Amino acid sequence: MPEDGPRPICLSVLAEGGLHEFFAAREADGAALGALMLMLSAGRKKGARLWVRQEAQVREAGMPCPAGLVELGANPAEVLLFRARDVATALQAGLESARCAALGAVIIELRGEARAYDLVASRRLALAARASGVPVMMARLGAPPMPSAAQTRWKAEALPSRALVAKAPGPPSFELTLLRARNGQEGLRYCVEWDRDARQFLPRSIPDAGWSARRATSLSGVVVPVPVHRSGTPDLWSRAG
Repeated sequence: MPEDGPRPICLSVLAEGGLHEFFAAREADGAALGALMLMLSAGRKKGARLWVRQEAQVREAGMPCPAGLVELGANPAEVLLFRARDVATALQAGLESARCAALGAVIIELRGEARAYDLVASRRLALAARASGVPVMMARLGAPPMPSAAQTRWKAEALPSRALVAKAPGPPSFELTLLRARNGQEGLRYCVEWDRDARQFLPRSIPDAGWSARRATSLSGVVVPVPVHRSGTPDLWSRAG
């Protein structure tokens, strides 16, 4: 049985050349999933990372801008942003990209039931990732876990960041729970915070039991610094459809 409490951060199960799914623990956590996967892919394989999002998600949460990517320690020139009109377009873009060995990772966000993402579609992505060595990270927003060909499946919850000087928000923090893994390590939990300079996650302690009650009002609450696109900032998105 897995032990309670945080473990040293060792996400070796996120092997290159695999399909990995991430489910938001709460609806509000969905906005942070894309940034989480971008951070998890850092340093795993050289090459640009393709980030695919649906139009519905763009309307809901906005679009990342270069300043926000820099705050995460990412080079905006190495993050390719692709906006898809529907699930089928997002999956096709992700599949074609997963076949490109020059990429460092493929990140796909799907909102809602997304029936097109079935066993067949997930198997195609998994096979393409295995053949090219490019990790594919799939974010599911507002959807329950369903059978798929994913190598691992995770539940992700944004945690309150540790306050800095003057109670300014600290580094992005998450609790990750491994729901499914082919190596039998289901149930492992990781509480981590992002080190932008080292471009890696470091272990941190689990917040006290009362943190959720303070979540809505605390300045040092759930913060992932990916500002949405605003007037006057470059639009890096490629439209599909």
